Amino acid sequence: MPTRVTLDVNGVGYEVLVPVSTFEKLPLPPAEVTLRTVFVVREDAQLLYGFASREEKDLFLLLTNHVSGVGPKLALAVLSGSSPLQFKSAVATQDLGYLSRIKGVGKKTAERIVVELKDKVGISESWQALAANHPLPPAQQKANDALLALVALGYRQQDALKAIAEAGAGGELEEIVREALKRL
Repeated sequence: MPTRVTLDVNGVGYEVLVPVSTFEKLPLPPAEVTLRTVFVVREDAQLLYGFASREEKDLFLLLTNHVSGVGPKLALAVLSGSSPLQFKSAVATQDLGYLSRIKGVGKKTAERIVVELKDKVGISESWQALAANHPLPPAQQKANDALLALVALGYRQQDALKAIAEAGAGGELEEIVREALKRL
């Protein structure tokens, strides 16, 4: 599957590197297309990366700016092998198996991605991905809602998870949050 496209902008052709997910969404020429781009300047090259959605571009920037050892080439491989929602879900749930199955991402890179991004990706993405497959039991849904509330208040995800586990998932949502806050 090609990962390079040439865009004609007012008679000037620009070579744009794109993930497979973006390439698959492109219409056939000569249709108009809009891509969100990132311009990367290196010592030996000036490269333009294009994305069909804001989520893809944001994930590309997140990977290249916040994970040591992940450059544009590997970030494109991640986007080609996973949707932003699936990737964020895997990071939030620390699913190293899923991440290491992406072409170019080994076990050590998957571990580094989880460690460096676990506090930067939204935990709600993992719940959205899970909910698409099957609804959560009421007790788990309350625990998840409590976690979202604590993260929104500024607590780290790991600290909030621990406090919720200590508080227990019995009772109403407000009680769970109140008990967790006492432990934080």
